[in-house]
Amino acid sequence: MFLTNQDVVDLVAFRQALHRRPEISGEERETALAVTRFLDSSAPDRVVTELGGHGVAAIFEGAEPGPTVMIRSELDALPIEELSESAHRSQVPGKGHLCGHDGHTAILAAVARGLGRQRPKRGRAILLFQPAEETGAGAAAVIADPKFAEIAPDYAFSLHNKPGFGLGHARLSAGPANCASRGLKIVLTGETSHASTPEHGVSPMRAVSQLMPALTALGPGGELDASYALVTVTHAVIGEAAFGIAPGRAEIWATLRTVADAQMGALCERAEALVREIAAADGLQIALEYHDVFHHCENDAEAVALLRQAFDEERIPHDETEPSRGSEDFGLFGRGAKSAMFQLGSGENSPKLHNPDFDFPDALIDPGSRVFMRVLRNMLG
Repeated sequence: MFLTNQDVVDLVAFRQALHRRPEISGEERETALAVTRFLDSSAPDRVVTELGGHGVAAIFEGAEPGPTVMIRSELDALPIEELSESAHRSQVPGKGHLCGHDGHTAILAAVARGLGRQRPKRGRAILLFQPAEETGAGAAAVIADPKFAEIAPDYAFSLHNKPGFGLGHARLSAGPANCASRGLKIVLTGETSHASTPEHGVSPMRAVSQLMPALTALGPGGELDASYALVTVTHAVIGEAAFGIAPGRAEIWATLRTVADAQMGALCERAEALVREIAAADGLQIALEYHDVFHHCENDAEAVALLRQAFDEERIPHDETEPSRGSEDFGLFGRGAKSAMFQLGSGENSPKLHNPDFDFPDALIDPGSRVFMRVLRNMLG
């Protein structure tokens, strides 16, 4: 263990302070400032701020040539009200760290402590605190930022806590690690009329009632293999909140999900064709928009082997795993680097991610940071 008892106290306090003041995607200014202040004691060789928005990258340089190895965490919270009796529960109404990004950030802060005391002998270690992961926009914005060219990694690693299995146990496999997903916003437009004469208008009511089950039938889920497809209707609204108006407009939001990017195009085509067919039957106009686009994460075999070596050396129990249904924009870093993300168990009885009572277990700061430190020591000395 490279952390002192005082380190643990500091890191838990830091994590819980972030938890009290959550900021959602694109609004992480104060969170980023808290990170940069915490990094001061580790004296990185350089700190890049405002990266792809409010992103922060701490750079630790080795004296000899070598690879650039990046470890990534996320800064953003969720627009969900936290329901908790915890002393460090969210103090911001309608927002909460209910996915554990505060804990992931504390893990990287712990790695910074270790690197501050013993810098890499060769290459560079990059600690990236990324904004806007929850919307799928953050990684793309970081990569598009001209400042990223200065720190572009050869290898990239990340983790995500995972409720439902043993605290501190790891799961990892080569190949697809996180599903591709995207949000489809469907707008149906007809014509309003008086509620007493609905035949004088063009209502989207029947189309909505048909589309919701028909869309979900396109993606019923099942085994997480190449044929996997899941469509989840997440939001629907029709007409005005009035008793005297027959509706003339409706919206349906649905999330489309596949194991890999290669299957996403076909699922989108089927969904769009279905919308056009049902809308045309009732004389409705349509508008389609895609939001929150996540490409799938692919774990590189070499990067996976490096993580498994670290698990063994740090005595972290680990198993194979199937791809996660959840999406992650970390996959974009794999287009320019050998990358891998692993799951770290947050407890068999933990509330699920995005539940209003989820809270990252502080006990994971130690094993998570030890894995990353071991990877960096093995690769950079």
